[in-house]
Amino acid sequence: MNTLNGATLWFTGLPSSGKSTIAREVYQRLLDRGLAAELLDGAEVRESLSRGLGFNREDREEHIRRIGYVAKLLSRNGVIAICAAVSPYRATRDEVRRNTTHFVEVHVDCPVSVAEQRDTDGWYARARRGEVEEFTGVNAPYEPPLDPEVHIHSDVESVESAAGKVISRLESLELIPAVDDEAEQRAEIRRRLAALGYL
Repeated sequence: MNTLNGATLWFTGLPSSGKSTIAREVYQRLLDRGLAAELLDGAEVRESLSRGLGFNREDREEHIRRIGYVAKLLSRNGVIAICAAVSPYRATRDEVRRNTTHFVEVHVDCPVSVAEQRDTDGWYARARRGEVEEFTGVNAPYEPPLDPEVHIHSDVESVESAAGKVISRLESLELIPAVDDEAEQRAEIRRRLAALGYL
């Protein structure tokens, strides 16, 4: 099965807010339904498509435009492009929205204090010591979406709940077909068995 129309599902939020984790869960749920989807994680794309770019505003915006361009190619060919990137500047996200098919913005909202506790790589601590310049949430701004299609509070919502909210929104926008509760429950059981190594 494929989507009738592709879409660009854009997860934005502070570093360590949970964007990639929720995006991966949504990606798996779409695959479980037999839908065409691709996951574009900002950190992974930076290692390939955006290698050589830094973290000043100009380079950050170019990084987002590159992810957006790939999403545009995917979505116009019936694929749901799932993008997880800090993308701190509202104007750049709005630019991607204008240039892509069926843009769905997901704000993964998380207090800086919680994101910092989750940061296993120590980026926040390094930024606070002045070792990292222009780190979003410490010494560089984050401009939250004004009216996202989905608003997740990742400090209080579970990954499963957040992913369910995103899937429900895609269904309500008629970007993916709705499934009955029983089918969704079966898919959830399959996911849990697979996570335990039984499938």
